[in-house]
Amino acid sequence: MACCFRVCSCLCVRERLRGSGPGGREDLAPPASALRNCFPLLGASLSLTGFSEVVFRKILAPFSSMETRPSALGKVNEYKENQNITCVSLRPVQTTVLGKTPKVFLVPFSLSNYKPDQPKHPKSLLDKNSNNEVACKKCKKTEIRKTCRRILTPRMAATSSKAESTLQKTSLDVYTESDKQQHKSTSDTVILREVDRESSQDLDSDEDTTPGLDEFSGLSPYERKRLKNISENANFFASLQLSESAARLREMIKRRQPPASKRKKPKKRENETGCRRSMRLLKVDPSGVSLPATPTQPTLIEDENPMLPPGPLEMTPENQDADSELFKRFLQTWAEVSKTSGKNTEKDLPNIKSYKANLNGMVINEDTVRKVTKGSVFSVALHPSEIRTLVAAGAKSGQVGLWDLTHQSKEDGVYVFQPHSQPVSCLYFSPANPAHILSLSYDGTLRCGDFSRAIFEEVYRDERSSFSSFDFLGEDASTLIVGHWNGNISLVDRRTPGTSYEKLINSSLRKIRTVHVHPVHRQYFITAGLRDTHIYDTRHLNPRGSQPLISLTEHTKSIASAYFSPLTGNKVVTTCADCKLRIFDSSCISSEIPLLTTIRHNTITGRWLTRFQAVWDPKQEDCIIVGSMAHPRRVEIFHETGKQVHSFFGGECLVSVCSINAMHPTRYILAGGNSSGKVHVFMS
Repeated sequence: MACCFRVCSCLCVRERLRGSGPGGREDLAPPASALRNCFPLLGASLSLTGFSEVVFRKILAPFSSMETRPSALGKVNEYKENQNITCVSLRPVQTTVLGKTPKVFLVPFSLSNYKPDQPKHPKSLLDKNSNNEVACKKCKKTEIRKTCRRILTPRMAATSSKAESTLQKTSLDVYTESDKQQHKSTSDTVILREVDRESSQDLDSDEDTTPGLDEFSGLSPYERKRLKNISENANFFASLQLSESAARLREMIKRRQPPASKRKKPKKRENETGCRRSMRLLKVDPSGVSLPATPTQPTLIEDENPMLPPGPLEMTPENQDADSELFKRFLQTWAEVSKTSGKNTEKDLPNIKSYKANLNGMVINEDTVRKVTKGSVFSVALHPSEIRTLVAAGAKSGQVGLWDLTHQSKEDGVYVFQPHSQPVSCLYFSPANPAHILSLSYDGTLRCGDFSRAIFEEVYRDERSSFSSFDFLGEDASTLIVGHWNGNISLVDRRTPGTSYEKLINSSLRKIRTVHVHPVHRQYFITAGLRDTHIYDTRHLNPRGSQPLISLTEHTKSIASAYFSPLTGNKVVTTCADCKLRIFDSSCISSEIPLLTTIRHNTITGRWLTRFQAVWDPKQEDCIIVGSMAHPRRVEIFHETGKQVHSFFGGECLVSVCSINAMHPTRYILAGGNSSGKVHVFMS
């Protein structure tokens, strides 16, 4: 098999050398008949080795057309015409032998040192054959070489002698021509030999298996080469001994770390003069004598709102001297004041036009604006006297301020008392005795200030609960109803000795903000809770739990207050946090009370302002009074139909929001308190 391919190589060399003569002459080309004489021998060799007829024809195709296409074989590898090449290589032809696919490699060789007696094989071919034989002896894993050796060897023995003789005869003709250009082909031969070595090394690397990877013999050449590179890289990194170097570096770092040393404090010099210090701070007398040490007493944390002791408290003003002549005259004047007139009836009510005219005559000035209490005003009340004007204000700090507007110019007219420790949410003058003022506080106390005796008498006390509001059940002010923040209701009788309740009722509300008694049918009272407003009957109260007669469920947010109309009680006004004032018809207390009017009004006061509470005008029970968040600041009056009747503007005298307002029962006097303790009075 090798001999027949050598013959083909010689013929190809001669075909290539045909155009390498001087001037590109073609007379050196052998005749076609001389080439055809080699075909039978080549065909016989190929038939013995198992080549098919189709492959045989493909090999002989260039030679059969040599006369008509003289440069057919020269176009296999595109070389320049002036390039001197004495050896070429053909592409390998893959054939099928007994079901296996062996690889056949055609290696170029040089004819420069060829001898006719003995065919000279190229060194690269001999080297490759020797390398392949060594690899086959070492590995002996590929079945292709085993099959070729077992089948091809006996068949090629018979034809080897004929092929060698033919090769000697053919190459002898070329020898003379190649001898002339021996000096030119030496460099080309060396280059081709180096190329042959590189190609043979690549092929050997593909054919040979990596040592130590016998179990991967079924892998492709690429995978075997990849595994070989991985093993070589692993050996390289192992030779670097990186883990040992890292261990040595860690030991060196641990050794070099110095022990943590504390900073040494500088030594003080004995003779050094120190800095000057205050003798007052050192508690040393200027003469150098040390002062006696003052005994240290443990500091006690004082409660912001300490609970006042039970029992009556003296009516002592905090802003003035209790022994002053002005305060004594003040107490004597209000102790002599008596009730001057009764309540107005429906016949005495003025019409809306005259009412508006009287409201227009009410003004405010600097003399009618005064700071009465220390903190925010939570409640306001006007004394019913028609001769003198007295305004009372309950503050967040627990103070009760009294302001006499009829005082002389030299007098201040404001007297501040401290009957409670927490906010005073409700304040009324007694309807039976105008010299008494009753105040209720969050601290769980209800007191009555008596001007004639100059004391604050304790009416009701419950330290376990917090009070929110109260009202008089009887016209003589002897019985009271008290609302608690936890939803309970207390009935108190002032005629009973002691400071406890007569009856404690658990209502159906979680919280109670305000309590108000019907002015005509005093067995009914209304309470304002978180979302609902209930009307109860005192004759059907059960201590374990009482159900209301009527529930007003039209409100969507928290309710601030709910009051009956002052003369007949035929209307109910509520103030809700949904920015609406609602007026209900309570002329017939039955299972339901219809809603008459809804007034849109801004009631969002925020955190620092006291919540609005709409109240009725005692003189005109179809009109309500409420504060406003609008600019400029004002106090507004609405009719029960929803129309605005009047707005009180004060200009520079009214620059704040008056959240709590009260109207005099018989005179046209309006008092409003803000969140800084000031009271603004509009009067005609």
